[in-house]
Amino acid sequence: MEIRDPVHGSIYYADPEVAVLDTAEYQRLRAIKQLGFSEFSFPGATHNRYIHSIGVAHLASLVFDSIFKVYPFSKPSVKTRFRQVVRLAALLHDVGHGPLSHTTELVMPQLSELDIKIYEEEQKYGDAAHTVMYKNRKANHEDYTIKYVTDSPISETIKAQFPDISPVHIACLIDKALHCPDDFFIDAGVDFRPILSQLVSSEIDADRMDYLERDSYFCGTNYGKIDSNWLIQNMTFHRVENQLYLAMNRRALYSFDDFLISRHHMHLMVYGHHKSIIYEEMLNRYLTSEDCTFKLPGDIKEYTLYNDYRLHEHLRSVSNPWARRIAERRPFKVLLEQHNTTESERPEYMKNLLEKEGLEVIWASSKARLSKYHTASPEERAAQIFVVDQFDPWSKPTPINQSTEIFKRYEGTRIIDRIYVAPEEFAQAEKILKAQKY
Repeated sequence: MEIRDPVHGSIYYADPEVAVLDTAEYQRLRAIKQLGFSEFSFPGATHNRYIHSIGVAHLASLVFDSIFKVYPFSKPSVKTRFRQVVRLAALLHDVGHGPLSHTTELVMPQLSELDIKIYEEEQKYGDAAHTVMYKNRKANHEDYTIKYVTDSPISETIKAQFPDISPVHIACLIDKALHCPDDFFIDAGVDFRPILSQLVSSEIDADRMDYLERDSYFCGTNYGKIDSNWLIQNMTFHRVENQLYLAMNRRALYSFDDFLISRHHMHLMVYGHHKSIIYEEMLNRYLTSEDCTFKLPGDIKEYTLYNDYRLHEHLRSVSNPWARRIAERRPFKVLLEQHNTTESERPEYMKNLLEKEGLEVIWASSKARLSKYHTASPEERAAQIFVVDQFDPWSKPTPINQSTEIFKRYEGTRIIDRIYVAPEEFAQAEKILKAQKY
């Protein structure tokens, strides 16, 4: 099947992959917008996680082909199998997202309600920390993704269409912490799992390359435009003992810097837009209110029926004031906005001042960082990306965070503090603010 993608052009999917795309569980992603409330700020941003995931799988294939074009696999079938499992992992990496993506994780059930069998098996291999990680907490969209991949009609389709690939292998690329039960990722004594999982999720993966270009395209901005072709051409591998890791040729390091900065600016100017933030804050207040009746189910078949449209219909049907404001497009309005690199006392001071005058106030603090490298999980930190120099055989490969100054220059967090008030109280709030000498 050929898909015409406005970002990448024509994309081809083989019949077994189309069988996965055609499941009701995967088709659900057509009704999950990629950027949630961002369409209220950028009217073109109505694209969904379905087309994004299709684009991610396409890019993952291009990266795989570039890296392994001359790699001496033990058999051609091994290369074909590895390429296919990467495509499936990239295709399914977002399948568990809830309505409007991250905000509705507040109303997801306890993890135990999802009854994820692979997590039960994981406790046999993991340490105490992993056991806690899989117990006694709320589920998140990544848990639903693993449930879909390993225990749903999607997993049954995978078993039927790809007899040499298990759903567990796909899950192992999506979740680096999972234990792989066999030697599926081993070829000629080399473990390919680190590099294959990095193609799906890392500091520079197919997911980020797609959403930056796609979100920039549909939002009509220039922030997310990157030189993806050059980056892909210069991706390679580096072997550390018996494991293979993602690497990049040094000549593409400047493009990598630009990639990180572009992503950083997209977070500041698009993903953290004041209008998107206030709608998310209002939804947050409704979902955490005592009279909220919107809950996401643990049963995966029922969860498949929940999408953006169902949430919007629900918001229109209830009397909660926050739900009404979202449904009727009456958001709170920005009264004060501050951009800082450190915490500031002023927003809290203004919030308290306005509340003393009887006004209802929302204080939203958006934080953006160039990279998640400094706060990454142990599994992610262990999976280094290396920089190699193809024109200097005597140079030693180095971790990417030690090869560029970009991490140090942008190490700090950018903080955008905003004070919002109801539009009908804006004039009064503005008068109170102007009367102050802070």
